[in-house]
Amino acid sequence: MKEKVLETSRAFWSALENADTAGMEAVCDPSVTFVHIGVTCGLEEEMRCFTDKIFVPTDITIHKQDVSLYGDCAVVINDLDYGLLLGGKPTTHHFAVTEVYIHQAYDSWKMVQLSFTALVY
Repeated sequence: MKEKVLETSRAFWSALENADTAGMEAVCDPSVTFVHIGVTCGLEEEMRCFTDKIFVPTDITIHKQDVSLYGDCAVVINDLDYGLLLGGKPTTHHFAVTEVYIHQAYDSWKMVQLSFTALVY
């Protein structure tokens, strides 16, 4: 099961890096919440940030992913560098990103929470 969760997580990050909103939405439950530094939002607002080019990803480097299973819930902790253009200026941040997934029918996992935590190491 852990491998299926990681596969789902990697599909999300690949879609995010390519600003592929359809790919991101396919991984997310409609009730998903995104927690960023400075904003908390739902799926529609998050996707609008990509389509309106508020977030323009340039590179995502995942250093490590750990998965923990709790029944029908999975938590993925990522250690990653997230490069993007903000206001046309390149920036890269080192984050711990927590993803929470719920198990649905037919071995499908859907993201219900994604939270960014800035790291200083």
